[in-house]
Amino acid sequence: MFAVYASEPNPDDPLASLTIGERPEPEVPEGWVRVAVKAASLNMHDLWTLRGVGIKAERFPMTLGCDGAGVLDDGTEVVLHSVIGDPTWSGDETLDPTRTLLTEKHQGAFADYVVVPRRNALPKPAGLSFAEAACMGTAWLTAYRMIFVKSGLRPGQTMLVQGASGGVSTALIVLGKAAGLRVWVTGRSADKRALASSLGAHEVFESGERLPEKVDAVFETVGKATWSHSMRALKPGGAIVVSGSTSGPDPSADLQRLFFLQLNVIGSTMGTREELGDLLRFCDIAGIKPTIGSQLPMTEARAALEAMQAGETAGKIVLTR
Repeated sequence: MFAVYASEPNPDDPLASLTIGERPEPEVPEGWVRVAVKAASLNMHDLWTLRGVGIKAERFPMTLGCDGAGVLDDGTEVVLHSVIGDPTWSGDETLDPTRTLLTEKHQGAFADYVVVPRRNALPKPAGLSFAEAACMGTAWLTAYRMIFVKSGLRPGQTMLVQGASGGVSTALIVLGKAAGLRVWVTGRSADKRALASSLGAHEVFESGERLPEKVDAVFETVGKATWSHSMRALKPGGAIVVSGSTSGPDPSADLQRLFFLQLNVIGSTMGTREELGDLLRFCDIAGIKPTIGSQLPMTEARAALEAMQAGETAGKIVLTR
């Protein structure tokens, strides 16, 4: 079958390991299902897989693609939940120490077919296209959990999103606006700030710009480049919800401000199957659709990954079959 995969780990030049070609069709273990992939979206995790981060060398070659949507053998249209854990684990699967994502232990969705546990294939809402549904499993689920599970925000409060154009950031803007929050966003360029405004942000600011007032919560996916600004932006007792560190993982902790203002730093990773189901229903009820920055055939995966690596994003990048 056709597949886009990492042939081997390459920490220094990840795209050198990208291969577009043929792979064996997957076997379907008991309790798992085969999904004919119609669309799959890119994540930074795909570049990490190419670098060999979070995956053992013996797992290569590894088909890329954490997120996707497609059709089961019986014709059911589904959305993939990419967190795969111990089937005997009870409770929040993101806390299961043995959990993995697609492309870490199991082959991913940049292919004709992907195989997942039956519970990881959720019904696709009729109101979402396959391309739109393929954006939900990582970026949108991460944003949903950050706002509705981790932040403690109430409608009417103010949230700040650091970074205006990535998949998680654009989802945070749309979901926050729909939830009745006042959404402020920072962006490095006029184009990125314009995108945030078009998605419904109430105010946009240059990166690092002094804000007119303190906010109730900051949503961080950038890390080192924005951390100091995030700490200064918070009201006493406010929270920073962190789900990534694309500019580096070593921000100054600013511990004096942290304890004196009783700030909260909250980590957030992906989301549960139940939360993905809630997200899909919320989007269906509210008529919300993800922002797709570009949509390319899967045969053009290299160009798509190059664009993501260069930061040339305005929403999610989606590959289709």
